[in-house]
Amino acid sequence: MLMAAIVPLSAALLPAAADAADSRPRCAPLTVAAPPGAEVEAVTAVAHAGGTVTVPAPPPLPQPPPITGVPARCEITVTLTHPGAHDHVQVRIALPQDRRDWTGRFQATGGSAYLAGDFGAPLVTAVKAGYVAAATDAGIGQSPLDVSGWAPTDDGALLANFADRSVHDMAIVGKDVARSFYGSPVRYSYWNGCSTGGRQGFAEAQRHPKDFQGILAGAPATSWDRFAVATLWPQVVFNEEKTYPTVCELEAFTTAAVKACDRLDGVADGIIDDPRDCHWDARRLIGTKVVCDGREITISPAVADVVNKIWAGPKLWYGPNKGASLSALANAGTPFFVADTWVRYFVERDPAFDTTTLTYREFARLFQQSQDRFHDVIGTDDPNLFAFRAAGGKLLSWHGQADELIPTRGSVDYRQRVERLMGGAHRVDDFYRLFLLPGVTHCGGGSGPQPVDPLGALVRWVEKGHAPTTITG
Repeated sequence: MLMAAIVPLSAALLPAAADAADSRPRCAPLTVAAPPGAEVEAVTAVAHAGGTVTVPAPPPLPQPPPITGVPARCEITVTLTHPGAHDHVQVRIALPQDRRDWTGRFQATGGSAYLAGDFGAPLVTAVKAGYVAAATDAGIGQSPLDVSGWAPTDDGALLANFADRSVHDMAIVGKDVARSFYGSPVRYSYWNGCSTGGRQGFAEAQRHPKDFQGILAGAPATSWDRFAVATLWPQVVFNEEKTYPTVCELEAFTTAAVKACDRLDGVADGIIDDPRDCHWDARRLIGTKVVCDGREITISPAVADVVNKIWAGPKLWYGPNKGASLSALANAGTPFFVADTWVRYFVERDPAFDTTTLTYREFARLFQQSQDRFHDVIGTDDPNLFAFRAAGGKLLSWHGQADELIPTRGSVDYRQRVERLMGGAHRVDDFYRLFLLPGVTHCGGGSGPQPVDPLGALVRWVEKGHAPTTITG
């Protein structure tokens, strides 16, 4: 067993001991105990003034608007390595400079796609709300799209970091830094993430159940080993059926499905409340004329059959809900980049592999190969949450019914498996609740009511015992 590593810093660099009379600890490197299995390579500290903050996002993520009313903060970056892995993992912790601006809460923030954690706006936003906030790059950098700098040479260590190891390390380091900086421990610790961040939250509940008292996991990319292959299904259907609909045609089917199933909930609002109740058949649109870029196209039986196959999904996993835009996954010749990258760099280990030419048989092979090799690493769908429940943890998850990237039914499938294992819905509701948001797209957006402060609902559940019965929109 590795002993905890201490950064060899001179006494002059260590912050002054916490003093009740001093509300502003000095922003300087401090000693950090390494998590088990890791060593600390470096610690740096940068002070930031308060006020209005504009933080760039890693491209191509949208640039967030300026954040106003931010208190002065200290950002401490801890660089970790795991012996034998040859990795260099950065954990960034942002702390309100004035201890009076700290609520005693810790918030770890998640990533998106192949980004393990964003060092920008999420940290600043959390500090504004009174949290000590943390994010990690898992040793793979700050790009949600590009894995070419690490995947080709990875022997599994960096993927393990991305899957869950770096999040667990971040939880340990972040809380340790908060304790050292303020001279008092964190009272409540929370996870906040969506998409990849949602998957990371479920990994924590399953594998490190004592890291967080509350986990907020939106639109989670759980069952990654299956989801990340299954979302290539539209490209496989196009190739096998030799039919390539335009984006205009695909959107016509989504519009028609919403119109047909809108009133199933008794309200005409342009939203399918529960897509499982929508049994509209794409073949009803055959013969309809659609204008695309000034050109009139008549919907053919072949195109309708392709859309039905996409909605049905592969037998191995789920397709998108009716009402979700099809163009993100089903833009012919342009595969969903998460799935395309996963198959090329990890499953096939061949960046030149062409995912637009797959047959049904090849798709089934890749799906099984991904499960065999990566389920234990990044599957993140173990329904055994007994340890998390025993630790007193609360898990709040939500998923948009119009999610165009991650099929909502994957979240429903996971919740149902947890119920079967752990004694039914009434027992699971005590610590894990899933909300399905009509008309909401991936991690927010769309025509449905948008989630308002789900983190606040989680905090009230953890700290006051007020379990959420709804998510405010």
